[in-house]
Amino acid sequence: MERSPLHIARYAYVPKMPEIFFEPISKIKVEPIETLEPQRDREALRALFPHSYGKPAIRFVAGESALPNKPLFVGVILSGGPAAGGHNVIAGLFDGLKKVHPDSRLFGFKGGPSGLIEGKYIEITADIVEQYRNTGGFDMIGSGRTKIETPEQFEKSFETAEQLKLDALVIIGGDDSNTNAALLSEFFIHKGAQITVVGVPKTIDGDLKNEWIETSFGFDTATKIYSELIGNICRDAASGRKYWHFIKLMGRSASHITLECAFQTRPNVALISEEIEARSMSLADVVQTICDAVAARAAKGENFGVVIIPEGLIEFIPEIKKLIENINDIIAQAGSAYESLPRGEAQRSFIHEHLDPDSAALFASLPEGIQIQLCWDRDPHGNVQVSRIETEKLLVDMVRKRLAEMSAAQMYRGKFDYQTHFFGYEGRCAFPSNFDADYCYSLGYAACLLVLNRLTGYIAAIRNLSAPAREWIPGGIPLVSMMNIEHRHGKDKPVIRKALVELDSAPFAAFAEARGKWALSSDYRIPGSIQYFGPPSITDAPTITLQLEHHS
Repeated sequence: MERSPLHIARYAYVPKMPEIFFEPISKIKVEPIETLEPQRDREALRALFPHSYGKPAIRFVAGESALPNKPLFVGVILSGGPAAGGHNVIAGLFDGLKKVHPDSRLFGFKGGPSGLIEGKYIEITADIVEQYRNTGGFDMIGSGRTKIETPEQFEKSFETAEQLKLDALVIIGGDDSNTNAALLSEFFIHKGAQITVVGVPKTIDGDLKNEWIETSFGFDTATKIYSELIGNICRDAASGRKYWHFIKLMGRSASHITLECAFQTRPNVALISEEIEARSMSLADVVQTICDAVAARAAKGENFGVVIIPEGLIEFIPEIKKLIENINDIIAQAGSAYESLPRGEAQRSFIHEHLDPDSAALFASLPEGIQIQLCWDRDPHGNVQVSRIETEKLLVDMVRKRLAEMSAAQMYRGKFDYQTHFFGYEGRCAFPSNFDADYCYSLGYAACLLVLNRLTGYIAAIRNLSAPAREWIPGGIPLVSMMNIEHRHGKDKPVIRKALVELDSAPFAAFAEARGKWALSSDYRIPGSIQYFGPPSITDAPTITLQLEHHS
């Protein structure tokens, strides 16, 4: 690979860390904070995780650890979609293990969880790590979305860990991947194996968070990438003054990306899925919201604007959410009878025939292309692949029709032309922002300390992230405390609960207060590209969402 000047320069970047991480490993100890329990489904989770339930949150503080000075053998998995900073997690983990003992070894499982099941791995050496520090992507060892769920998969995972004499396994992933980490931890304990399983919070969607995990890594970089692109389009819209731009943004189950990009760019309309669900808005209501902004701007002579749309929007519109759940159950129950049908019209007709009457009527009202997209294969976790559903084009089509009706009723006088965009994969593998480079390295180092202290079933957690890195507070929380029971693939399963945009939060309140002004204004905010060099106010600033949450 020919390396660009920026690529070469990023190798020299030294991640900033919490103050405690500058202490020798032997001078860092664990301090329990408080016992954590899930917010719901406690009895069911207690029964499913008898060895992991009811553990305390911990933090790392200065003090004698009195831990044995011996090499550690650790495996690491990159799971799910890439997020900027994953390589720095591995770098922080590697450096920490070498501080524990110079003979410690780190094994990277190739292609995600399937590498653990199939015993495919490489040993990650210092030479390999040096090629990937502060770089984007997951290409050091690759990633995958295999879900470890069958008895055979658990047994094969155990066999691989035993063959490598692993002391620990670190799983870097999102909610589903870290659910796997919790299940593996419980399974290894049940087998009597002394294998610690630790998770690391990764997802650009930003939906793996709580009071202990303030953000997942990759979110900062992705939202800055998208905001640069949206800002460019905002300026183009104000320059050409002839298009409404409908921009779908990645974020399958939550609107955190859309909310942050709204703060960064101030578009005319930003749809927040969680609000739409809470207000029980129909698809027609959502369309009218956009049409009202189009008409108001047309009355000012401004027939242009920008709309940003969360990728998972349609799953939050109550009537469509019910439809998708109905389709999911039909697919799960039909099994091979459905999978054997030719993709497209045959599957669409099968689904339509088996829907309940209300869902069938809604399904029939949607454009045929959207119907077919709703019937496409689910991902390995049973989720509809919303990135393939062209929600932005559906909204454009319905807005165009509604504006024609409003024009006929003399409620709208203007010209409507449009462009559609989807920003998703562009944000996943960029060079990590300084924040993500720092945060990920610290998460990897924290994961090493969790391994060293044999805190199995924990996920690395770092708090006080709106402050400078030296003031961050590293620790960990039990994975089970983040879980609940959800209905997936026609069955009830334990999963880590997704963190959605909270409508009573400071960030949403700030957005709700400003959006009316943004709807009519063409005074867009143009954030520009990620900056890696320059004053800290430009290079190291965390997301606006994080600052609002901590009142910075």
